Amino acid sequence: MRRISLNQRLSLEEHSTDEIEVALFHIEHDELSEPVRLSTDNADRLSDDPLTYGTRSTFNGANPVSEPFQFVLVSADLPSDLEEAPAEASVVLENVTKGIADVLQMITTQASVDIAVVLASSPDQIEAEYKGLRLVRAEGDAAEITLFLSRQPIEEESFPSVRMTKQRFPGLHR
Repeated sequence: MRRISLNQRLSLEEHSTDEIEVALFHIEHDELSEPVRLSTDNADRLSDDPLTYGTRSTFNGANPVSEPFQFVLVSADLPSDLEEAPAEASVVLENVTKGIADVLQMITTQASVDIAVVLASSPDQIEAEYKGLRLVRAEGDAAEITLFLSRQPIEEESFPSVRMTKQRFPGLHR
């Protein structure tokens, strides 16, 4: 069972609420000098020149003062449940800065993506968390960039995970 805060529970039960759910994205890769931090909320003014907004949170050990999550417009396509299709979701970041788009498109191997859902009123309290996703590829143009995310394929897990030896499973070898 997933544990959620009282504020989240009350906002889910209300017909209308002032609570805003915010998605925080933390993208890490060996080729990046620092992680890319993105947010779907523009609550805090981060700088005046250039004018940027975002969210200050401690998600994934970020320092809220020096490592804020930058605001971007985001839409998402959830993974399909088709048998032959990979379990892949796509996240479309609209109107991103050229610097973020260039950084995400230059990554040639899979990056690690962690996503958290928080409330705007309490950005340090994680309501839902999706860790260990893989950035499969990034495509985009001047207006938007699409990130294709997937999980580690379960087909790559070894089965059985341990060998059925006499020392590990003595009941099988009587």
